[in-house]
Amino acid sequence: MSGFAGVVVSDSWLQSQFNQVVLRGLKSKFLSLRNEKGHVMVGDLPPVMVKLKALSELLSEDEIKDILAEKSNMEDEVDFEAFLRVYLNLQARATQSNRKLKNSSSFLKAPTTKVLHTISESEKASYVTHINGYLGEDSFLKKYLPLDPATNALFDLAKDGVLLCKLINVAVPGTIDERAINTKHALNPWERNENHTLCLNSAKAIGCTVVNIGTQDLVEGRPHLVLGLISQIIKIQLLADLNLKKTPQLVELVEDSKEVEELVGLAPEKLLLKWMNFHLKKAGYKKPVTNFSSDVKDGEAYAYLLNALAPEHGTPNTLEVKDPGKRAKMILEHAEKLDCKRYLTPKDIVEGSPNLNLAFVAEIFQHRNGLSISADSQKMNFAEMMTDEKTSREERCFRLWMNSLGIPTYVNNLFEDVRNGWVLLEALDKISPGSVNWKQASKPPIKMPFRKVENCNQVIGIGKQLNFSLVNVAGNDFVQGNKKLILAFLWQLMRFTMLQLLKNLRFHSQGKEIGDADILNWANEKVKKSGRTSTMESFKDKSLSTGIFFLELLSAVEPRVVNWSLVTKGESDEDKKLNATYIISVARKLGCSIFLLPEDIMEVNQKMILTLTASVMYWSLQRGEKPPVSSSTAASGEGDNETALEDEVSNLSVDAGPEVENETPTLEVESEESPSTA
Repeated sequence: MSGFAGVVVSDSWLQSQFNQVVLRGLKSKFLSLRNEKGHVMVGDLPPVMVKLKALSELLSEDEIKDILAEKSNMEDEVDFEAFLRVYLNLQARATQSNRKLKNSSSFLKAPTTKVLHTISESEKASYVTHINGYLGEDSFLKKYLPLDPATNALFDLAKDGVLLCKLINVAVPGTIDERAINTKHALNPWERNENHTLCLNSAKAIGCTVVNIGTQDLVEGRPHLVLGLISQIIKIQLLADLNLKKTPQLVELVEDSKEVEELVGLAPEKLLLKWMNFHLKKAGYKKPVTNFSSDVKDGEAYAYLLNALAPEHGTPNTLEVKDPGKRAKMILEHAEKLDCKRYLTPKDIVEGSPNLNLAFVAEIFQHRNGLSISADSQKMNFAEMMTDEKTSREERCFRLWMNSLGIPTYVNNLFEDVRNGWVLLEALDKISPGSVNWKQASKPPIKMPFRKVENCNQVIGIGKQLNFSLVNVAGNDFVQGNKKLILAFLWQLMRFTMLQLLKNLRFHSQGKEIGDADILNWANEKVKKSGRTSTMESFKDKSLSTGIFFLELLSAVEPRVVNWSLVTKGESDEDKKLNATYIISVARKLGCSIFLLPEDIMEVNQKMILTLTASVMYWSLQRGEKPPVSSSTAASGEGDNETALEDEVSNLSVDAGPEVENETPTLEVESEESPSTA
């Protein structure tokens, strides 16, 4: 397992201004400059600083030179701490000059310095209330709860990782096998790091965007990052029923089967807005609500909504009250009678807090959605067909994987979102940089159908260049939403990415390609060398359903990670599921970013079995393990990792990527974009 210690700065205040990802990146840049020149002078800094993405978009090299010349002698020598202070000063000056920071709206993409870090005390208080309510009786956490929202107890408790893991299981039950969580009063650094690795990989597996946060950030309890992650987890929990599978009555919101198809493709937030407007229109409210901020600040929409859904608890004079604060108070009193948790205060309504207003409306939906159970049978049947269980697991896997790539467009519904080709082009550009001709691509919204076909035709063309099997597949097949062909293409894309990651470790001489057989042989050899007797004949070997082979493989790559007293023989379906759930959590605890479900192991889904094995292999080889016997070793791989870090630092921005040492993303590419959070 990778080292726990990060870059240490003697000045504790200066240390606190950065997370470890950025510190390591800046240290690498500083050392590179010093090694090149023998020393670092103030005058050497402008051409270096301007290459950092955080500054290149804000300041020119000449502007940086002028700023440095104001207070410093250009011939003065600087050490690493002085280098960091210059970086902070340049950021502050850029901000003061009112230049727009790229991606500043995204909660998890908060800038690096505390000068720019802010957290909402109202959000913190609401999330603390949520945690106290849902985890107050947890066998491990109850001795620490309830938390006081007026203090920083939330961030202190989050430092050992247990709270965040438990919160993920509240949001999506069964995501983490709690037997894999390290729970004891005092955790050592290894155990704490494992919990956070498990947390981050599990958060990705339920749809959170965590490309800008690493385990060290959680260990330090950095408030803006911890709160941002909690915000996403709670949002996923509150919006869990906003889909046709969980709430088929949502078909009442549309008129015909064609609109049902559009409904399936809506993001949960947009579906919530559609539901809200559906009831508001019926109640006679004239203005459409397009957001959870400015459109609800006056409280009128809430008054109409609650009176429509729960007239028995309402008061007719809510709308007659002119003072927005008093009206907001009456609205919350009305909601309390519906047993809705108060995620927001009257002040939050008046100020238009988007995160808390979304949580409030989602809570109302959960308690009383006002939809008819006896919806139109034809629309209901079409909705069931659109949410076919047979393909939903693969759709989920590929959707989560694509979002983990960090592409700018967040994928909410795979089959709908890929039909214009744009999101597939973004994914291809991440995986095979330079392969997309953006001049020939059309960005959504796309009104002309032939533009969508052009995008998808380019996707097919790139796929053929990457040697994908695409016989008789045309771009129009994707535009028409052919699920079978879309899934087949995405599987080839995922497999290509996985094999490229393994190949790029350069453990194999003469550029040897890595294939499925290499992965299979590596796994069997690894288990054999550990003294175990299990084998895997192929990735569809039915004996794998017990889970024993994968537990032995995980134990072979890291002996201390499997608690064998928790392992069953895997004879019954119940025992198989226990093993499969444990396997997934242990793999994520090591650092594998995987998106399969326990059922995929139990049913021996060939594709998912391959990705699981390859993920463990990638993690193991990244640690410097020697290559399989059948191949010769070209290099240890460490130099490649350092080069990769240098390349990333060249594009360094204040919104740092995931931890390099503590998190080893599998099938994943470093990202610079993330969708807004709850």
